[in-house]
Amino acid sequence: MIQLPQAWQAPPTEFSLAPFWFWNDTLTEAEISRQLDAFQAHGVDAFVLHPRVGLPRHMGWMSRALLDMMRFGIEQAQARGMWVILYDEGMYPSGSSSGQVVAENPAYHVRGLVRVNLSTAQPDTTCSGVRIGADGQPALAPDQHLVAVVDYEGQRYALVDRPIDSVIRGLHFLHEDANEPPEDSPPAADLLNPEAVACFVRLVYDRFYTEFEPYFGSTIRAIFTDEPHLLGRLREPETIMPWTTGILPHLNAFLGYDLTPHLSALWDDTAPPHIFQDFERAIEHRLRETYYSQLHDWCAAHDIALTGHPAQPDATAHMRFFHWPGQDIVWRYIEPDQPSALEGRQSTQAKAAASVMLHQQRRRNANEFCGAYGADFTYDEMRWLANWLLIRGCNLLIPHAFYYSVRGPRKHERPPDVGLYSPWWGEPFAKFAAACRRLAWLNTDSQHICQVAILGENHSLPWRAAKVCFEHQIDFNYLDVEDLRHTAEITADGVEIADQRYHVLIVDGDPPPGAEAELAALADAGRIIRWGDDLAAGLESLRQLVPATITVTTSCPGLRVRHVRKAGLDWWILFNEQAAPLDTALDFEAQGILDPITGMVAVFEGRLQLAGHELCVVIAKS
Repeated sequence: MIQLPQAWQAPPTEFSLAPFWFWNDTLTEAEISRQLDAFQAHGVDAFVLHPRVGLPRHMGWMSRALLDMMRFGIEQAQARGMWVILYDEGMYPSGSSSGQVVAENPAYHVRGLVRVNLSTAQPDTTCSGVRIGADGQPALAPDQHLVAVVDYEGQRYALVDRPIDSVIRGLHFLHEDANEPPEDSPPAADLLNPEAVACFVRLVYDRFYTEFEPYFGSTIRAIFTDEPHLLGRLREPETIMPWTTGILPHLNAFLGYDLTPHLSALWDDTAPPHIFQDFERAIEHRLRETYYSQLHDWCAAHDIALTGHPAQPDATAHMRFFHWPGQDIVWRYIEPDQPSALEGRQSTQAKAAASVMLHQQRRRNANEFCGAYGADFTYDEMRWLANWLLIRGCNLLIPHAFYYSVRGPRKHERPPDVGLYSPWWGEPFAKFAAACRRLAWLNTDSQHICQVAILGENHSLPWRAAKVCFEHQIDFNYLDVEDLRHTAEITADGVEIADQRYHVLIVDGDPPPGAEAELAALADAGRIIRWGDDLAAGLESLRQLVPATITVTTSCPGLRVRHVRKAGLDWWILFNEQAAPLDTALDFEAQGILDPITGMVAVFEGRLQLAGHELCVVIAKS
């Protein structure tokens, strides 16, 4: 029988599940200790320390009372050999320090661009939050700024930069006499303003370091930033564009042309789509400069990782700034045995984060999952979601969430609890945690054996070709067009980037602009497949250039395959993503089949039989 690495049998704590731990009620040292004991008894050695709505009002964000409890939790983690990810906001989205950024300087309140139709506006009225004077022209308040007046489609418009009514979620209920009571709503900060973001970093990140510096880089291994939104949680009915005062020259410089004449078209659904696309690209480039870059650099200088996730599932450009690129599965965006598992933007998110990790030579990639799946969420669904992520290369799983308390309305706040108060807490959860830990270990520091890349770009990762690859046991990664242009090496054999060697690049639909020379070179080498509406033809072209990751004797559209090389062994993770059982012969030599729950190996006799939603690992010597 093949000799397995000791780390497979007993993976280190760094590969533990790291659940959101919702601190959502009156905290006591005794209860924190009791819950940490329970975590470890069920195979959980890490957590995201997440202050959450339901905290008592005396325990505000960054208050002495909260920081002292955080210190106790971190000390207890250190004493137990656990590790911690700090959460950077008093709820979410991140970037406002629970309203403290705006409290320090009202000019740091989030701003937006509004459009006022001067051709139809009546004197002495208010339109889109802008007062119209007696002369029919904007009568701007001191905190409002005229960006431009433009003519568009026979009308005259004023474009005005002004503060907007936008908030984030708060840490305290206003009252607790309903299942979903109202909460505090602190003002959102302007993430496009580098000074506002610097204020956020000082109030949160610097304060964390002042309070917890001895634990940085050891017990505290990362800070989690959560889906920063350019407009926060907007409370206005108007259509508002993200903006900050003085940003127009930055947008023009990035785009290489003057955006001013086109600003009014941003509100027009029939305008040429490139106008909004250019605006979005330029605005998000500014966000990377002002927000993600500052957080990345701070974490790098303080010996911890930046993790978390952007607001969108395919934001590959933002994920480059995470030391542990991440994403999240919430609101049943991905469900077992539904088209969403393979179709649409959300279906790309796990491969996106794993691909960024590989191509940027990061070590971990994370995914927050199970959030807001509802009270009818099941154990099978939780296991399926974890396996859906693991087979796509995720190696840090963040269950959403372990609730400190389910008292009163807390039980109904973005349910379900998947920890201490779940129906499967006990042996079922311990088995789940053990399997996830082994598979996270397997997906880390291993060589991903994969010959296919699918070309994509920020906010545009194609899923048609990905679906066909998944259903025919052909593994792949997403290759960002920026990496193709600036990092990858084009050879006669395909594309080389980091430790990956791709023999085929799939271009699904129209290629992103900017890489024409690289694509032409790959086409000359016969290493491109132009994927169109004829999926069968695309698959046939692919089959001629690369084999399936494994060969099955019967059609298995539900079978997903990931092949990695680690510790002198070849490992194939095999997941039946569908509810129907599968039974097929596998045409390759293997020495054993592994159970991730127990770590035990049995003789593999060439036939794969998996129940619905079951996962196993087949192993051979390299």
